[in-house]
Amino acid sequence: MGAAARTGRRYGETRAVPPACGPLLRRHPDRRPRRPHSEYRAALLRLCAETRPHGILSTVERELPSLVTLRRPLADLGVTTWLPPREAVTACGDKARFAAVLAEHGVPTPRTILPDELDRAPDGPLVVKPRYGQGTKGVHVCRTRDQARVLCELVPEPIAQEYIHGREFTADCLIDRAGQASVILRYRLLVKGGLAVVSRTFTDAQAAERVRETLTATGVTGACCVQGFIRDEQGTDRVVITETNARVGGGFPASAAAGADYVGQYLRGLFHQDIDHDQLTYKPDVTLTKYVETLATSEGTPR
Repeated sequence: MGAAARTGRRYGETRAVPPACGPLLRRHPDRRPRRPHSEYRAALLRLCAETRPHGILSTVERELPSLVTLRRPLADLGVTTWLPPREAVTACGDKARFAAVLAEHGVPTPRTILPDELDRAPDGPLVVKPRYGQGTKGVHVCRTRDQARVLCELVPEPIAQEYIHGREFTADCLIDRAGQASVILRYRLLVKGGLAVVSRTFTDAQAAERVRETLTATGVTGACCVQGFIRDEQGTDRVVITETNARVGGGFPASAAAGADYVGQYLRGLFHQDIDHDQLTYKPDVTLTKYVETLATSEGTPR
């Protein structure tokens, strides 16, 4: 948001976690709708009418279905958005649908099983996770189908997937309105709570191609991040894609540190300017480590 503020425009950032420290660092009070619910639409439109931001972007997937329905009302208020098509939001937010879409397009992805299909689950380790979840909340690894059945009773709206061995990576992507995509690859060297706290950029032609195939299959546009694994074995299934998030990835500062003008080019695309993909090239072997900083507040004011 700091980079966005330096453009001289006003932006609205939607986020579903009330106690986040970002609003406490701002010079104006935080009046954002807290989460998508029955009053979300009216609350967001009312907020935009009061604050008149030039643009709005979301950093949380579960808000996207609501925001997509507000594209026209926000435009009527002069608020610019750059949101994926509704079908892309569904494909990225529903892990079972995502697996089916990739399978239809021939993109390697873990075999995904619904609870009533566990008898057809592959032998070996399985991952049970929420169908609509994010991060590592509710994600469990088990060794047998019987263990998976028990976990499916505990995890809300679960799916089971084959466990993939390999080196985990994220691709920070920016797809312009004409469909051209820039892909910036980084290894997820240390992951906590589903977030990469240590990342290192790298290049891999096959991984980049798999990511582009995923973007085409889902139809996502704008900023997004694709996750997957690179296996030691060679062949067409060497790179396996596990998910796509139709939002900026939390570890994107690694891409920026490696030389990619990720935020600047995203803002150009947001306001219907041409994206310069030459500005999204990057250096490999750049490592970014996140750390925790404590913010003390008194009645909402940073100290």
